[in-house]
Amino acid sequence: MDGTLIDTEPLWMAAEIELTSRFGVPWTAQDATELVGSAMVHSAGVLRARGVDLPVPTIVDELTASVARGVARQVPWQPGARDALQALRAAGVPLALVTSSYRPLADPFAVAAGVFDVVVAGDDVTRPKPDPEPYLAAARALGVPVERCVAVEDSRSGIASALASGAHTLAVDGVQHVADRPGLSRIRSLRDLTLDVLRDLAAGAVLEVPPTR
Repeated sequence: MDGTLIDTEPLWMAAEIELTSRFGVPWTAQDATELVGSAMVHSAGVLRARGVDLPVPTIVDELTASVARGVARQVPWQPGARDALQALRAAGVPLALVTSSYRPLADPFAVAAGVFDVVVAGDDVTRPKPDPEPYLAAARALGVPVERCVAVEDSRSGIASALASGAHTLAVDGVQHVADRPGLSRIRSLRDLTLDVLRDLAAGAVLEVPPTR
């Protein structure tokens, strides 16, 4: 969700900077980038270790509430994301939202998107990304074997989770550099995600889709 479907990374960064500044903790764009796609508890633990003197659950709640307010003002869709989701829904493709964000952020976005059959949020699982549990849970809820699923991700932890689950995995260019890995497909933007591409991926193809011109 974050970074893949909606451009919330600036909102997360702003929330982290606001929180760290209250405790006089230096926090850079690179610090924020390293947390992209991480489990909320992990991110909160990093902030606490750096000097944010609050319990981990409080840090999680404050960050989530800040980002949720930003998304409520206007959903910051990534280019091509909304059109791709609507096209897949119109074609009858079952869709699951699998995110490290917690329910207070994931649920309002899922309602606004109006296309998801299943939502698996970070607070729904005991072992979040990069563990495969979130994707395995989503496949079970959809009633689809995970090896027939296509996962679309933009972060290192999300890609690791999807690959470990056995799903066909498609990386969208994001703020984190993601190294090539066996079985990993790539596209530049969700503008390039078509039904034909999805069918090829589900059939086992490993694709490098050229950027949209």
